[in-house]
Amino acid sequence: MNIVKDFRNDLLKRKEVLFSVKANSNPGIAKMQQDCAHHFKTELDNVVIKGLRNNFGTKEFSVEAFVYDSVQDKIGIEPKKKIKGEKK
Repeated sequence: MNIVKDFRNDLLKRKEVLFSVKANSNPGIAKMQQDCAHHFKTELDNVVIKGLRNNFGTKEFSVEAFVYDSVQDKIGIEPKKKIKGEKK
């Protein structure tokens, strides 16, 4: 894991991170979430992976992640997932 950008957003109580990973195939969002939580020594539920992109022709993946201070901060900011068939 090579950290490219690490920015602390105090207003939203999170750390915004951009890092790169070398892998032979797509490592997947769940694996990147675990690695990010382990690297920043936080709970798995506090990490949100916003993007996982490949640089075409290379074995390098760019990952954009948000690391929240707590689960309550994450719940208050992150959009809720829509459930199919549920009406407001």
